Amino acid sequence: MKPFYCMFFTVFLLLSLAFANPEKEACEAMELKSPNFENQAEIPRKHTCDGGDISPELRWSGVPNGTRSFALVVDDPDAPDPANPKMTWVHWVLYNIPASFVSLPEGFSKQGLPEGFLNGLNDWKRTGYGGPCPPIGMHRYFHKLYALDVILSDLKNPTQKQLEKAMDGHILKKAELVGLYHR
Repeated sequence: MKPFYCMFFTVFLLLSLAFANPEKEACEAMELKSPNFENQAEIPRKHTCDGGDISPELRWSGVPNGTRSFALVVDDPDAPDPANPKMTWVHWVLYNIPASFVSLPEGFSKQGLPEGFLNGLNDWKRTGYGGPCPPIGMHRYFHKLYALDVILSDLKNPTQKQLEKAMDGHILKKAELVGLYHR
């Protein structure tokens, strides 16, 4: 009977150690927020083509260990195109954001990029932020931040698809913030 209690106690102790203090990071989701608008709320006019076309301030937390850089993509899956109904309009592609950053200030894309940051092409075939500018109806604008385990090579102004291919297998966590806008 004594060996049974010893074995039971050993199993109990091992399970207690395994689950009593899980790493906070394993439970903590990476979050992306903006003081300019709440998730699933309307994006202020100043951040759109009807205003100043100024990129919103973005802040993030819950960054996983091993993050070497971030990538940011802002896109609109509600862009109407009868010839391509699954089209997503890309508004901003930014990558190699240093791992030490936890925010981008409002108007960041109108400033010169700090060393190390690299731009991709939006669907206007330009670099930098292009604010919401829907032709009709309510559109959703997905701000997607990726924590990567690498610093990507210079992809020479990649499209969203090219950036996603380069990030494949290197995404540690992803956070999303969705803003709404209509005209």
